[in-house]
Amino acid sequence: MGAVSDVTDADFDSVVLRSDKPVVVDYWADWCGPCKQVAPIIEELATQHGDKVTFVKMDTNTNPVTPANNHVLGLPTIQVYVGGELVKAFKGAKSKSVLLKAIEEYL
Repeated sequence: MGAVSDVTDADFDSVVLRSDKPVVVDYWADWCGPCKQVAPIIEELATQHGDKVTFVKMDTNTNPVTPANNHVLGLPTIQVYVGGELVKAFKGAKSKSVLLKAIEEYL
């Protein structure tokens, strides 16, 4: 099934905005405790639903441009893109049920 891949400032446009499938973007940083809580949930969702939804993560330490351009003001931030448009965004650690509900209409 699916796995969570890394996305960078350089390939955000091609990987996320031009994707044929909905894309969940997990903005994180290594110093962010709550990010570590969300990561396994994102991995689990990617394993279960990666055939219908693309899951990517972006390290905001090494990729500062995209988070700034997409109004990421705190970490973790999860954003859902469909057809290149931001359709949902969550700030802070969220439970699996909240994140699953955010993508269920695309499954």
